Formats: sequence, C-alpha cells, structure tokens
Amino acid sequence: MKILIINGVNMNMLGVREPDKYGTVTLKELEKRLYSYSFELGIDVEMFQSNHEGEIVEKIHSALNNFDGIVINPAAYTHTSVAIRDAIAAVNVPTVEVHMTNIHSREEFRHNSLIAPVCIAQISGFGTECYKLGLLGLIDYLKQKN
Repeated sequence: MKILIINGVNMNMLGVREPDKYGTVTLKELEKRLYSYSFELGIDVEMFQSNHEGEIVEKIHSALNNFDGIVINPAAYTHTSVAIRDAIAAVNVPTVEVHMTNIHSREEFRHNSLIAPVCIAQISGFGTECYKLGLLGLIDYLKQKN
C-alpha cells in the first residue's frame, strides 16, 4: 500500500510558526516520525510540501494510478482553494484531510473547508497525531474497500 502525504502552505515553518498552536516539532521531524510509523504499519509513504497551490495540484494529479490514498493538510488552502478541491475530486484517490489544530474552534473563516466534501474524512485538533490517525483511518478504509 502506497500513501501520499501532502503538506500545504506554511507547513515548512513548523517548529517556528506559532508554537503555542502548532508545537515545536519541525516538518523534517514530523516526516521522520511518519516514515518510522509507516514501517510499523507496513506501508510506503511519500512526503510532499509546497507553498504553491499549483504544485500541490500537480502532486495530487500524480497520485492517479500511483498511490492508493492521500493524507493532506492543505493548511490555509483549506478555506480558499477550489483548485485543490477539484484536483482531489478529479483523481478520485481516497483522501483524508488533516489539521493539527481544531479548525472549528478557531477564527470563523477557518470553520469552512472546501476540501472536506471530496474527502473520506477530516481529522483535526490532535497536533501531529492527526497524521497517524489519518493514516490508520485511510488504511482501514482501503482494506474494507478491497
């Protein structure tokens, strides 16, 4: 099983950006943890991060016929990107949306996700554990589907 993990805009600033909300774990540390976790789960993962919407769209397109599922933290693009939403819908690869913070307890503009309606699930508020929860849920979904 091969899963693509995508991180969106500003996620490269983890560990520096608002540590009271996002903690002190850097993106590189998070990626190392997720690679290690993938070995425990017996799956392959590929990590990708970009601050550019078009690059994220192209990476989602590349998932077609190459990945069994996607875990995505679109970050601020969650609330603005019809392009990312449409890319997920176009490839029809099962996708889980994750957010380190609880987007529903934050500013009003963060409450709406354009991405969630084309995903099989959304997980938020558990910090970096959201990624592990997203992987577990996605793997379970894929096993049941097959």
